[in-house]
Amino acid sequence: MEDITSIPVISMSSRKSTIPANTTFQEMYDFFLAGITDDMFMEMTREDTEQLLEEILFAAIPQFEFPKKDLFDVDMTNKSFNCYLDLEEKMILRQYMIVEWISFQLASIENIRQKYSSTDFKFTSQASHIDKLIKLRQEYEDRGFHLQRLYNNRYKSKNGYLSTFTKIMSKRDADGY
Repeated sequence: MEDITSIPVISMSSRKSTIPANTTFQEMYDFFLAGITDDMFMEMTREDTEQLLEEILFAAIPQFEFPKKDLFDVDMTNKSFNCYLDLEEKMILRQYMIVEWISFQLASIENIRQKYSSTDFKFTSQASHIDKLIKLRQEYEDRGFHLQRLYNNRYKSKNGYLSTFTKIMSKRDADGY
């Protein structure tokens, strides 16, 4: 049996965490797809799926009102942002990607055409379905807004996340806070 005192101990403070240089579009696509269920993406070719996901991502970016990083600075050759997005920023973008995805659903002619239900041969209510989609889209917009409010009202310090209220009420530092 090995003596426990001879096992090397690795200090967590001595580890250097490496932050990737940038976030790829594919990372955002995967993060978005993990938040929805849609068989449509399985029926499409890879190229068509990536094109649609890129459209959804680019439509979502302007809805992130005050990002701390330049989300419009993208590398189209490598399909990536020219910055690293942390989990909080990815969560906000995902909310707005879902909003855009629901908007695509609302814009579909399939939701406007009157259809017969196979079980009772009565007309199904597209108006009711569209109303539910609109309410769902609003819920995701509200979540995105809430996440942005949290994101913009706190900052990271050596002691963890703190409210910006303390910075607003105290003397401004070199960063303008």
